[in-house]
Amino acid sequence: MDLGLRNKRAMITASSGGIGEAIALSLVREGAEVIVNGRSAESVESAMARIRAQVPNAVLTALVADLGTAEGCAAACAAWPEDALDILVNNLGIYEPVDFFDATDAQWHRLVEVNVMSGVRLARHFLKGMLARGTGRIVFMASESGINPAPEMAHYSATKTMQISVSRNLAELTKGTDVTVNAVLPGPVNTDGVGNFIADLFPDLPRDAAHRKFMQENRPTSLIQRLTRPEEIGDFVCFIASDRASAVNGAALRADGGMVRSVF
Repeated sequence: MDLGLRNKRAMITASSGGIGEAIALSLVREGAEVIVNGRSAESVESAMARIRAQVPNAVLTALVADLGTAEGCAAACAAWPEDALDILVNNLGIYEPVDFFDATDAQWHRLVEVNVMSGVRLARHFLKGMLARGTGRIVFMASESGINPAPEMAHYSATKTMQISVSRNLAELTKGTDVTVNAVLPGPVNTDGVGNFIADLFPDLPRDAAHRKFMQENRPTSLIQRLTRPEEIGDFVCFIASDRASAVNGAALRADGGMVRSVF
């Protein structure tokens, strides 16, 4: 199936590893040009090398910036005009397990700044160009925790709910155009970060056993009873960013392995 992504330009925030890198890889396999973002030149160059090892003709551009800050977003917007992107994937996000009563104001503010405001700032810039052209895609990488709160991370869950809300609000601005704005809600994904998070919860178990125990005890409603693979999320986002998904707009799309017990 041709997804119609050849020569489209995409910016994937936090794409020097994990889910972001998997999304970038899926897009370049379909012929898209991808702006790879990370906070250091070394991390971005390493990610680009890994992608080119699998797709030698990949067209990649480096964006070294901390997009979790206003200054980093301003630098990205200065480097690319508002009409420069066909696809924006707001993938940047951080999480940390902390008891609600121990979480400080600073920790709450930090997660809102990184998880929510990064996407708000970039969308405020690039959505204008998409609306002017009448075509484009914005994807917010939220989480099933946005509708199925994780009690060990109340502040994280709250930011993911905010992302879903922002995504739907921006979709309302696209009426009558071929621009779409959607939120994707993965469940736990087998990235280095999630692996380390689970290892901290079960320090006495081997990694694979810790993953199984986490799914059985912490995410028992999962139907697949395993961590999702990054490439599964990458391929799903690639489709949502494509011409083939033009009828999908304003949606919160679960890729959670059936974790959320809901018919909606």
